[in-house]
Amino acid sequence: MTDDRSDETGTTGTTAHDPAAGRTRAAGVTETGPTPAGPATAGDGATEAPPARNTAKRARRPGPFTLLVLPGLLASMGVAGFLAATGGLSSAWPEGPGPAQAATTRVDASYVPWLRKAVSDCTVIEPSVLAAQIDRLSGWSNDAGTLSGEKGIAAFTDAGWRTWGKDDDGNGRSSPRDPADAMMALGRQDCALAEKVTALRTEGVVTGDLVDLTLAAYASGTDAVVEAGRVPAEAEAYITEVKSLSSRYGSVDGESSGGTVNQVPGAVLAAPVNDLTVTSPYGSRQHPLTGLTGLHTGVDFSSPQGSQVAAASKGRVVFAAMTKAYGNRVVIDHGTIDGKRLETTYSHLLSLQVSVGQAVDAGAPVGLVGSTGLSTGPHLHFEVVLDGYYTDPLPWLNPGA
Repeated sequence: MTDDRSDETGTTGTTAHDPAAGRTRAAGVTETGPTPAGPATAGDGATEAPPARNTAKRARRPGPFTLLVLPGLLASMGVAGFLAATGGLSSAWPEGPGPAQAATTRVDASYVPWLRKAVSDCTVIEPSVLAAQIDRLSGWSNDAGTLSGEKGIAAFTDAGWRTWGKDDDGNGRSSPRDPADAMMALGRQDCALAEKVTALRTEGVVTGDLVDLTLAAYASGTDAVVEAGRVPAEAEAYITEVKSLSSRYGSVDGESSGGTVNQVPGAVLAAPVNDLTVTSPYGSRQHPLTGLTGLHTGVDFSSPQGSQVAAASKGRVVFAAMTKAYGNRVVIDHGTIDGKRLETTYSHLLSLQVSVGQAVDAGAPVGLVGSTGLSTGPHLHFEVVLDGYYTDPLPWLNPGA
């Protein structure tokens, strides 16, 4: 990673401690005695000739400071200056804001269209997250991973490049050291992982935020995510760092971001059960069975065993099967609303009344309330997923619809 202090090379040391000036101050001190005004007078009044005296000025010999202390001080200052310039030692002098402290200034303007294009077909990963990954992987340096066998700003190994690399900018060669090719390859890899973890979450194999799950799959592998059923512990530090860095690159998202992914267009969904008594709302909570604190991704409605569960809107069934965590689970794709894909899920069902590929209307039966999977009693766990992100279902519901 390029150190933003590299242009400060030694200027402070040579200004404050010029070796030539130091030697002048230490060794250039001279001392002379008073010049006699005339011959001395003896006590008996006789005039005596003064004793012979060498009146030439003599330079004072160097003292202990010059011989012992000053050379060591100068050497220490030289080493400190070198370390500060190369990033091995923090500078003791205040620094103004540099490129690393300003959002997106570390990204060449020509990279921004490629960052956007790389994830244009992926609703989970935004350009700012892709930029943050590159920052975390290489600091935008093409040579950062040379010793580890990783190449280019996206730190691809040869094997990884064979899987994901292409000549995306059409210059006649596919190379991990070509920034455009590298950004597109990393985007392809991320989007493929996002598609996998989305399917796994839909099937109830894993739970969690899709961005977190995608980054975890990148850092630790999809198998590790499946084994943990969520973000594995070893991937948490990587996720935290990437998401923290992504705030630097918010402007590269452009019009594709805006922070309105979970904005609710209105109460457009019908109630999935007759009784909308909430026993566990959407939000952070401690799981009653596992004891783990995390996001409760939907809302739990208390309903008697065997009560009818209905589709909240017109759509097509994309999943209907038994899962470990959610029990019998149905996922319905309702198409797009305000340009964003809308899905609803129905879990812990006693039985299923639909199959994959089936078209349903609002109010059509999809299953019966049950307590299958990880459940403490009969209820419906209902979720609303907008563009791959969980959102609070209650503002979506129109009980009279």
